[in-house]
Amino acid sequence: MEDENWNPFLNVREAEDFLRLKKRTLDNMRWMGTGPNFRNHGGRVYYHIDELKDWSLETRAKSTSQY
Repeated sequence: MEDENWNPFLNVREAEDFLRLKKRTLDNMRWMGTGPNFRNHGGRVYYHIDELKDWSLETRAKSTSQY
């Protein structure tokens, strides 16, 4: 049974903790369109946890020479 208080939508602070990024980095990536998908709910930014995981998998690299 799923916890009734569990919510798949993370605010910016929760998303930065999840991804281990600084808030400013996440804000800049959102502004440039290079970060994970996000949503605006009532004027606030939220990230779906599944999309954070997908974005992280898409950005993985095997070596620094890929850049």
